[in-house]
Amino acid sequence: MIDSPSRRLAFGRIGGGLLAALASSSVLSSPAPAETAESAGALARLTQGLRQIPRRRGFKSVPFLLTDPQDWDEQASRLLLAYGYHTKQAWENTEITAGWPVLMREAMNGEVFSHRNPEFLEVSATHGLAHLALFNDDAWSRYGLSQLAGPQFATNTLIREKPAVARSDDPQDVDGFYGPLNNNIVSLQKRGAVFVACHDSIYAIARRLQSAAAPQSQLARMSTGIVAADLTNSLIPDCVLVPSVVAFLVELQKAGFTYVKGS
Repeated sequence: MIDSPSRRLAFGRIGGGLLAALASSSVLSSPAPAETAESAGALARLTQGLRQIPRRRGFKSVPFLLTDPQDWDEQASRLLLAYGYHTKQAWENTEITAGWPVLMREAMNGEVFSHRNPEFLEVSATHGLAHLALFNDDAWSRYGLSQLAGPQFATNTLIREKPAVARSDDPQDVDGFYGPLNNNIVSLQKRGAVFVACHDSIYAIARRLQSAAAPQSQLARMSTGIVAADLTNSLIPDCVLVPSVVAFLVELQKAGFTYVKGS
């Protein structure tokens, strides 16, 4: 076939037309879906709804495997799964010494301020040793959790906010609320992030604490169910307790959450 100048010109016109069509289509230009009256304020409504749902935190003992919905935050977990906004993300976080608080803050900043998704929901599916970050100061002191967390964590610094910062800070202020000096759970919660706690991890941590205790100590002689119950009662505010985080990750993805492996 002869490749004549007129043929090349014809194809050039066709190609230019296709590019113009694509540029005006969603293939090359795909803005975030427009906000609706229903989606506006959705994250605030979810946060308020979760706070209004009672959490059972007066356990005397807990079983190894949870089968009764009364033993976890079943109602809160269903509300979380029902969140219908188009952009939401689930982080699987397993190591307390890893950088997931930094990455979660950066993801939230990018989605809200750069990609203009103001109702973006971020969920931390927390298990393994990262779960130590979800226990309050009393539990850290009572069980010496710093021994499990490692030398970087003499206390649970992940539940400490940087002083004198607020959501009214300029997002461009490196030292402000949205900046890298404020990588912590409490600030993320204030922005709508939800931290999911894992019963399986709590029970495993209880067993690990008992195995490290002196054989004749009170901790070693207690039932694991009692120790796990006390740890459950010591979760920081606003956590959503589920039977198994690795199982709940399946439910989150079925509900449209984008999965991210934190670390």
